[in-house]
Amino acid sequence: MPAFNHAPVRMPAEWEPQTAVMLTWPHANSDWAEHLNRVEPVFHAIVAAIASQQNVIIVCDNSELQARLQKWYQHQPQVQCQLAGSDDTWARDHGPISVYRHGQLQLQDFVFNGWGGKYAAHQDNAISQQLHQQGVFGQVNLTQHALVLEGGSLESDGQGTLLTTEQCLLNPNRNPTLNREQIEQQLRDALGFERILWLQHGHLQGDDTDAHIDTLVRFAGPDTLLYCQAQADDEHFASLNAMEQELKALRQRNGEPYRLLPLPLPSPQYSAEGDRLPATYANFLIINQAVLAPIYGVDEDHAAISTLAQAFPQHRIVPINCRPVIEQYGSLHCLTMQIHTPEDASWR
Repeated sequence: MPAFNHAPVRMPAEWEPQTAVMLTWPHANSDWAEHLNRVEPVFHAIVAAIASQQNVIIVCDNSELQARLQKWYQHQPQVQCQLAGSDDTWARDHGPISVYRHGQLQLQDFVFNGWGGKYAAHQDNAISQQLHQQGVFGQVNLTQHALVLEGGSLESDGQGTLLTTEQCLLNPNRNPTLNREQIEQQLRDALGFERILWLQHGHLQGDDTDAHIDTLVRFAGPDTLLYCQAQADDEHFASLNAMEQELKALRQRNGEPYRLLPLPLPSPQYSAEGDRLPATYANFLIINQAVLAPIYGVDEDHAAISTLAQAFPQHRIVPINCRPVIEQYGSLHCLTMQIHTPEDASWR
């Protein structure tokens, strides 16, 4: 645990030890219906990469899907398939958030309202509570909160600093009765943040999360930030360049500037209707001893993998082609939610 540890509550950095990663499987009664043949292989690739390092929790919308996946993974005891109804598959935003309270793991369950009421979310919002009632999290406590908050909007350095965006957390479609100070106080109380760094700029075309931080900027250590950088002729250039200037002005807890490592934007990806899709290399997932890197089958993939390897020299970089996933406007990190290691390590 970091030496600072002034607060009784601490949201760990993603690179800290994990017990499991949760995914919510796509199904025919969701917007994924016409994409299932292309997207399920991506999910299987993600599960295979995670299961080599730790447990995987797969949320299944119905008993038929659960039986099919249980058969698929019958020889992999580290993969468990749990039954819970779902509207969509973005576990990063409806899954529980790990914190340590006085060193003991607890899970925080915030309200998920479909990114400000854009999509149905009633079933997704209930998933964490159902898994807890089924005993999936063992003896780890799950605390429910009235605050609307998604995991994709939070980036923790594990040492009390939160990086986030004003576009998302201050958007009135989440918590219209709360101002910035009130939201900050709830983040401090529930997740233990001592410093909150707000970004005013940065967005991706096609993103419907109101600029989740995990599509734009990520911690690769308490002193290092990985961020999206656009070419001058790209429509994102003005916004991402303004974000880059903000990042240059940010300071670490010790007053030093952050080490900044730019990630290229992938070549523009478009839907069948001609709309640009939110492809980003910042949406990687850190697991035990590996980093799962979203790629898109474009020239920029190699440079992104090289930068991730530079940022995470102790981790193996595992590329996963997420081109089918961005058809539904998210990527690899958005699909997953890590559960960190309990203090007593009895649940693994």
